[in-house]
Amino acid sequence: MKQLICLLFLLFGFFSFSQSDEEKLAADYYKRGEFEKALISYQKLYEEQPNNYNYIFHLIKTYQELEQFDASESLIKSKMALYQNPALTIELGYNYQLQGAMDKANDYYEEAISKLEERADYAPLIGRQFEQHSLLDYAIKTYEKGMALDPKLNYNRELANVYGEQGNIEMLFTNYLAYVEVRPEFLNSAKREFSDFISENKDNENNILLRRLLLKKIQIQPDTYWYEMLSWLFIQEKAYDKAFTQERALFMRQRESLNRIIELALTALSEKESDVATEIFNYVLENTQNISTILTANQYLLDIETTNATAKDLPKIEEKYKQLFSTYGISEQTLGLQIGYGNFLAFHLNRSGEASDFLKESLKLNISAFQQATVKMKLADILVFQEKFNEGLIYYTQIQSNVKNSVLAQEARFKVAKTSYYKGDFEWAESQLKILKASTSQLIANDALDLKLLISDNKYEDSLHVALKLYAKADLMAFQNKTDEAISLLNKVLTEHKGESIEDQALFKQAELFVQKKQYEKAVSNYESIIAHYSDGILADDAYYHLAELYNNILSEPEKAKALYEKILFNHQDSIYFVEARKKFRMLRGDAIN
Repeated sequence: MKQLICLLFLLFGFFSFSQSDEEKLAADYYKRGEFEKALISYQKLYEEQPNNYNYIFHLIKTYQELEQFDASESLIKSKMALYQNPALTIELGYNYQLQGAMDKANDYYEEAISKLEERADYAPLIGRQFEQHSLLDYAIKTYEKGMALDPKLNYNRELANVYGEQGNIEMLFTNYLAYVEVRPEFLNSAKREFSDFISENKDNENNILLRRLLLKKIQIQPDTYWYEMLSWLFIQEKAYDKAFTQERALFMRQRESLNRIIELALTALSEKESDVATEIFNYVLENTQNISTILTANQYLLDIETTNATAKDLPKIEEKYKQLFSTYGISEQTLGLQIGYGNFLAFHLNRSGEASDFLKESLKLNISAFQQATVKMKLADILVFQEKFNEGLIYYTQIQSNVKNSVLAQEARFKVAKTSYYKGDFEWAESQLKILKASTSQLIANDALDLKLLISDNKYEDSLHVALKLYAKADLMAFQNKTDEAISLLNKVLTEHKGESIEDQALFKQAELFVQKKQYEKAVSNYESIIAHYSDGILADDAYYHLAELYNNILSEPEKAKALYEKILFNHQDSIYFVEARKKFRMLRGDAIN
């Protein structure tokens, strides 16, 4: 008996395997357009399983591809006699349509839709079958009739997809919004769907359509999700002030959390919209009693002030730090503010010794290993700023040991390499950078790769590394905010090592410093020199992109920017800037969608 059971299992397994192979073979023949061979395979599968809908419909399609319409009709009608399936009715209509008999085809399509009167929930089955044959008007009619017959049914999402296929964007938006009205949890999915149809350009027709629909929704039915959607639209358009208006209205209606408003402020800040970010953070301060939120908002406001400050503003900023410490104390709670103050003392007031002492006191607080690592990172940066390289390296190494495998540990390893590079220890720096190429942080991995290429491309040309040491010294000066000295030293590299492989790196670094100094024409000259003389070098796409950004965002010459973005699209498809360049090129060209 056991042997019989085993034999049956083996036979069943062989049958299943053979059937699966036959199905794959049939599908492969069909895909390659070898319909005669596909027909033989599907006939065989159908004979073995005559009630398998998959095989029935594939056999019908194959007959139709071979223009064996009588055979197809015969098969469809035989199955219609057995099953009350409206999809078969549509297939019969389509079979007539393929023969040019549109009157008969339309009769069968209408007959299929009439089945909804018996069961309105047949709509998805019927609608999808129409969609498969690109009979989109019939699909729309199906979904709309299903909802009319049974108001509890909702096919707005399906309708939106069909209208999208037709290119009717207004109806796509309308139906997705109708679906959100019933299913608010679909809001984020709707945003993802809409992102394919709108752009940063507020005057884009689709943006105008969506904005108008949302404003109408807010007027008629001011639910919170319409404010949220409108805010999202304004963020896509980079109109952060308008997004803030919506977020403020949303907060006033529910007064739950300020997290969305803080997130908007950070987005505006990342786009260098510091005025809007300042307004938002001040609003946060006016509407919270949470100490952590108050400290965070104040820290960002101080960072913005510091970034935009002149020398005469710095004492006022220091006084604000001191007032905050006076109010909230120096404790675990104000640790972020302490790190910010240490950074301010060292990098803006040039009181690095005082900053180091201040942060060493912070390490005595009862804080977690991760918090300690964060303090040590800033402390090590300040020590490197002071050119106390060995002491800085000790702290970076401690971070790697104390928070192993974290992004912070990887960042510390990168800074070990960078510090070794500043010291002129290029071999050790390169060995650390090789490890970091596989970093889980893409930003660290990219930075590591850039520095490794700088070292490896230039260390062999000169055994004494004279040019590379000069460049590393200029790089350190830039880190120390000695911008003029760094520019001057890079001039020495460009003069004394003209024609060497480091020249394009020196031109690029100097261009970045020129931008910081707002000496834009000098920056343009450097980028153009890289493009002219190093078009095959690793910095060519960087030069194109940064020059395009300069023309686009600062010099107000969009046509020049567009031409440069286009160069990246045609000549640098593997560039990390490709996606952004394409997006900005299309924006400048006036494309309707992303």
